[in-house]
Amino acid sequence: MRLRDYTLVYLSVALLLIIGIWATIFYFNMLDEIYDSIDDGLDNYKMLIIEKSEEDSTVLYKNEFAESNYSIRPISAQEALSITDVYMDTLMYMKYEEDFEPVRLLRSAFATPDGKHYELKVISSMVEEDDLIEDLLYSLLWLYLIIIITMLVVNTILIRRIWAPFYKTIEQLKRFRLGSKYTFNAPETKVKEFTALNETIDLLLQRNQEVFESQKQFIENASHELQTPLAICINKLELFAESTDISEQEMESIASVLNHLERMTRLNKSLLLLSKIENNQFEISEPVNLNEMISRTLNDLEDFSTHKQVTLTFDDIETLRPRIPADLAQILLSNLIKNAIVHNYSGGNVKITADKGALEIQNTGMPQALDIEKIFSRFYKNSASGQSTGLGLAIVKAITDIYKLKINYHFDGNHVMRIQF
Repeated sequence: MRLRDYTLVYLSVALLLIIGIWATIFYFNMLDEIYDSIDDGLDNYKMLIIEKSEEDSTVLYKNEFAESNYSIRPISAQEALSITDVYMDTLMYMKYEEDFEPVRLLRSAFATPDGKHYELKVISSMVEEDDLIEDLLYSLLWLYLIIIITMLVVNTILIRRIWAPFYKTIEQLKRFRLGSKYTFNAPETKVKEFTALNETIDLLLQRNQEVFESQKQFIENASHELQTPLAICINKLELFAESTDISEQEMESIASVLNHLERMTRLNKSLLLLSKIENNQFEISEPVNLNEMISRTLNDLEDFSTHKQVTLTFDDIETLRPRIPADLAQILLSNLIKNAIVHNYSGGNVKITADKGALEIQNTGMPQALDIEKIFSRFYKNSASGQSTGLGLAIVKAITDIYKLKINYHFDGNHVMRIQF
């Protein structure tokens, strides 16, 4: 179904509902006005009859409606006191119509100057509600059909002109391909919504191009970084294969090969993890208790920190419950804390603080600040550690970017990483 038809269908239903509600309100308001007008006429007629009765006593003997619109009958004073002006709808036989027709009746009581009391009934013809409803219904149906036909004609005539930029945008999107030289050129339009749509599409395509380039760079970097350990492994294995006896030196070569293979494995896992994070392949479930994760991570790294002779402390001031995948939260903590231990010195310390909706990790280490422009870049290593892949902080930055967390680094004698949740 075309957008024009969708719009027309919804507008038709909405218009039918609005007209129905309006017609109901209008009908009852109109009836109220009719009743008010008829009741005012009955009041006026009652006063005229009472005044005439004072001048012409024969009026008091009119006890049937017949050719007139009133009837009078004598009552007692006690009964007169119990009668108040009452307006009511009733039916009366109309000889011309040969049927009972609705009338409006006023029942009242009055007293003559000589102290006698009378009951007065005054009637007035009124509009038949079934005829009124029928006439109103037909009028509204014709009005509804005229409006719908007008909307259909206007939409048909103007649709091409108004929606032309939209269809041009669709044609450009059909021709767009990631990695190609074709660029998206937003068509000019005076419609604010189409302008916003084109700007959003342009930003989206730019982001897709950036992701595409990032994936290409990922493959190139992974390939480049894996070449060296693979070449070393192959070389060592070739030397081992050429020998006939396994000597101590050959055992050292085997150990070296294993070391490089382990590094290659870690590197490959880190690169794949980065790719999954940037492609948003992790699902969020419930908010995680970051403080419990920190405690578990410190327990897991206790042997490592003891070996490095680095003291770990945790100020558990406030419980942090960010809404991020638990696996990524664990990776985030492990990379930050392990990085603080690895790039520390013997006798140093790492202090972790959870407070004011933020996680702060500060550690001793190099006596100068790190390059803030590069520390979150891939494969950037500020030391010659063979155990580091250069991807730890890049993974941290990818996680914080995906889940809109603020991370910053500063140096105040200690190296400080702060994540604001």
